[in-house]
Amino acid sequence: MNGSGLESTHRTIERVARESYGRLVAYLSSNTRDVASAEDALSNALVAALTTWPRDGVPQNPEAWLLTAARHSFIDHVRHRQVAEASEPTLLLLREQSQEMTLSPEFPDERLKLLFVCAHPAIDPAMHTPLMLQTVLGMDAVRIAHAFLISPTTMGQRLVRAKTKIRDSGIKFEVPLQRELPQRLEAVLEAIYAAFGIGWDDMAGVDQRGRDLAEEAVWLGRVLLQLMPGEAEVRGLLALMLHCEARRSARRGPAGRYVPLLEQDSQQWSLPLIKEAESHLAEASSRGRAGRFQLEAAIQSVHAERARGGRTEWTAIVLFYEQLIRISPTLGTRTGFAAAVGEANGPEAGLAVLDGIDPDDVSAYQPYWAVRAHLLQRLGKTSEAVDAFDRAIGLAEDPAVRQFLLQRRG
Repeated sequence: MNGSGLESTHRTIERVARESYGRLVAYLSSNTRDVASAEDALSNALVAALTTWPRDGVPQNPEAWLLTAARHSFIDHVRHRQVAEASEPTLLLLREQSQEMTLSPEFPDERLKLLFVCAHPAIDPAMHTPLMLQTVLGMDAVRIAHAFLISPTTMGQRLVRAKTKIRDSGIKFEVPLQRELPQRLEAVLEAIYAAFGIGWDDMAGVDQRGRDLAEEAVWLGRVLLQLMPGEAEVRGLLALMLHCEARRSARRGPAGRYVPLLEQDSQQWSLPLIKEAESHLAEASSRGRAGRFQLEAAIQSVHAERARGGRTEWTAIVLFYEQLIRISPTLGTRTGFAAAVGEANGPEAGLAVLDGIDPDDVSAYQPYWAVRAHLLQRLGKTSEAVDAFDRAIGLAEDPAVRQFLLQRRG
């Protein structure tokens, strides 16, 4: 195979791995309960693909090829375990699967099943979301650790312990009974939202990885809605993500230039997505159980009104944030509240909100410093604004965001 053909094959392998990782791990581990071994088996299959596909060509169904190779690797792994008695049921199960089951294009039930398994009450609640992000969505520990503001080594160790807990405790890989779903729903919603947020932050222009992850999160939200159509917060989360997705094309200007929300051309926003988001939010609101995701979606709904009326009702946004802080006083919520107060009541009021946040909590939180720099600049406090801009620039990972902040600083 020539150089261009080899590069094309490697791109195909990378694409299939990115798109199918979570589905394949879910399928492999759905009955064996051994997530870590399923991931190892899939890694071995990907290594085999790097050797085989350039020589024999890309198979007609790459996912099926990887599933078969991973299943064989899984069987080999079980054969070599020390306790043969414990291995035999898994061997029999995998043999039956290889004889009786074929790969379908999608596994919505298996992936959703794995989401709820990762939210099992026997697993440390703090690990529910990280475990879902890695096991279901194939994210590495470094990326997850960055989202949770801890070291990759620490996150990696915690993930290994969580997977060992699943295997050793014999946690069943099955969707809980309908009456048990609400007990695990919050963790599942948090994981989907975290995946969307990470993908949204990664969408630097034409970065396909962030786009794929954000779209995957929306897809999981839709599947979850099919399972639990009566849950208001499921609709709230879907409305929130759709409102954000509606603005995707307006986030970047020519040459990938970052465009903040307040400066986006609202005529570029997707009205069909906004309409769908509003429909879900209205249905959720009618149930009279306002939750975190409904309130966050309501804030985005107010922003979306600019596409029709040409202005933003900041007072309404502040009211929604006040309700949101009562039930979810996260660092992101408090920073967003400060920005909204700064727009509604002036930069001094916004800074007063920021000053109420513990400095230790915001040392590495980039949005806080960006908002602070903006408010200080509006007050004409140039020296303090420059210091805040420098902090925000140093913490920004997106080159386009750094360039935007540099221009504002100057």
